[in-house]
Amino acid sequence: MATARITPNENHLPAPALMLRIVTSASANRIGVGADNDPERLSSIAAVRDVARFSARCRRVGIPVLVVLALVAGSCSESSETSPTVEAIRSRGRIVVGIDFEPGLGLRNPTTQRFEGFDVAMAELMAAGIFEGTRESLGDKIEFVETLSKNRESAIDNGNVDIVVASYTITDERKQVVDFAGPYLMARQDIMVAAGDDSIAGVADLNGKKVCTAAGTTSAANLAATAPQAELTLLDTMTECAEALGAGQVAAVSTDDVILAGLVANGAGAFKLAKAPFSEEPYGIGLLKGDSSFRALLNDRLQEIQRSGEWADAFAASLGAFGLATPTPPPIDRSSAPPSTARP
Repeated sequence: MATARITPNENHLPAPALMLRIVTSASANRIGVGADNDPERLSSIAAVRDVARFSARCRRVGIPVLVVLALVAGSCSESSETSPTVEAIRSRGRIVVGIDFEPGLGLRNPTTQRFEGFDVAMAELMAAGIFEGTRESLGDKIEFVETLSKNRESAIDNGNVDIVVASYTITDERKQVVDFAGPYLMARQDIMVAAGDDSIAGVADLNGKKVCTAAGTTSAANLAATAPQAELTLLDTMTECAEALGAGQVAAVSTDDVILAGLVANGAGAFKLAKAPFSEEPYGIGLLKGDSSFRALLNDRLQEIQRSGEWADAFAASLGAFGLATPTPPPIDRSSAPPSTARP
């Protein structure tokens, strides 16, 4: 199982040149759409990005079309059976997944050197479906890269990752830029304080205090709305926030309960959870905007693992180890995502 830290403009296996041509059944007009034909400048993920963007455009036309792809076929289909993204991933031989390096969700086990956590398990179960195998048989067919909260959208849009499974809350604002499969988990924002601190029992008690959370998250926006007098400290990771709390630099840490549960468990008795949730955070699998066939496939796979019990097993083996009861999975949202306002 490979791992890397994400870097700007990182390329993966070069893809062949891509040419698309549409012939409408309503007329004999032909519209040619070409991609850069220099294989040294195209990664396989970037090629899929072009297909997905074009696919979204042709669906908005609203007329019957015949799509001829040199790389793949059927990008205008809503069916999960003809996903060009999946074909590109299989051709490359691996899926690249962005994750958070947080306890309970996605950390490397120092003994086994394998990544573990609920988000990791979800990513592996998605990959097992794509490669038609099991989590145990994946080997190097899945590569994990650290994707900070503030960089998730750009990682997807730039083609650095195929999907992001990183405590990624689905919001209307984010759906303008990326698409989501799921949700696969409903988390709730809560508060972590020092074990001996009884002064903070709820979100209102954060006003006038220094509170840490991660930059680029819904947690920061929620805190600004519900505790407007709190003094926010924004760091790259929640692990850094826990370190700040332990050093007395902040009075509290606030983010999703599943993340805080891991920090409490790893804190050797230094922290406690307030158990005063004040928001709901539906976690989704982030993917390229407009890639509806890939989204449908991921949603189908999520439904499959929910029914098989693999979802519950994954939760019990990861977040359940922190004392969290296995919940009922949230309903999968198969409705159409809103159109992007980030690009034409």
